[in-house]
Amino acid sequence: MATGNTEDNRHRRLRIGVLGCGPISQAAHFDACRRANNAELYAICDVAEDLTARMAAIHEPRAVYSDYDAMLADPNVDAVIVGIADAFHVGAATSALEAGKHVLVEKPLGTTIEQCEALAETVARTGLVLQVGNMKRFDPGIVAARDFIREEMGEMLALKAWYCDSVYRYAVTDNIQPIPVRSAASRKPEEDPTGDKQRYFMLTHGSHLVDTARFLGGDIVSVQASYVRKFEAHCWFAAAEFASGAIGHLDLTIPVRMDWHEGFQVYGEHGSVTGTTYHPWRFKSSDVELFSTREGASRKPLGADAHFFKLQVEGFADAILNGAPQRGADVQDGLAAMRAMAAIAESAQGGRKVRLADVAGSV
Repeated sequence: MATGNTEDNRHRRLRIGVLGCGPISQAAHFDACRRANNAELYAICDVAEDLTARMAAIHEPRAVYSDYDAMLADPNVDAVIVGIADAFHVGAATSALEAGKHVLVEKPLGTTIEQCEALAETVARTGLVLQVGNMKRFDPGIVAARDFIREEMGEMLALKAWYCDSVYRYAVTDNIQPIPVRSAASRKPEEDPTGDKQRYFMLTHGSHLVDTARFLGGDIVSVQASYVRKFEAHCWFAAAEFASGAIGHLDLTIPVRMDWHEGFQVYGEHGSVTGTTYHPWRFKSSDVELFSTREGASRKPLGADAHFFKLQVEGFADAILNGAPQRGADVQDGLAAMRAMAAIAESAQGGRKVRLADVAGSV
């Protein structure tokens, strides 16, 4: 839903309030809002006042809040980025929508299917934009792959996708991310989200894997999965069936004893796609090769701007200000990803095929 006159909106910036001053906002959302060409970091909010003071000194928002309701009551705030613990996503997003604010909520959309269904109903009722923070949809290489699949490849035969976090990831992120500022006053869920690694890895990393598979291959209708845990490494292999009739293989392995290993292969009627995706904090576009039988040649698109978090904010703002098609994951995409993760978790317990339409509960 566009806000106000579209012609006027092309010359203004979306005023965003960021809820949560923790690591993801420090590493991604504050900088993305400041760099975006059609948005601004208007306000920040966190219950930890020492943390907001530090972040305000660095990023200089126009307003600082320690009370979320107060930020939502600010008429100058057009939209909210929800960058807090997964357990709080649905509640914070719902409050923002009820206050008339558009929402960009970190992935996963929620922690249970029922929560996500209720949030989808609120989005439909309010008519506001809700975008899920699957920023890989703004990776220029992945976008080029999706466009080729839709426009040139013809019918899809099969898709393979993998997401393998590395045992060395923190050696990388400790060097390239901002040093996180923390506060003892920060609000935390009652249960430690990282306590159950099997569930935590599926929600945190599986949400990227299944969303990328859906972005490239379309709706997933069923999965049949297996799971093994050895030497503190977790591995899920899932056979997937797509609504198009294509088949797929999804690999979520954390951590692998090698460099970051993420990518995809797609086989189709008139060509194929292969892609290698890099550690997200490198802000490097996926290397993608598109092969066309019609041309008898392959090509590699260049993704010059690969600040995925900035690009997702710009897409979010464009949908709100100008009524542009929503390029990011919407609430139905977030719900479908939640169903896929819950189905993989359920199937892995007994090895049977699980239809996404039949699954309920949580991962």
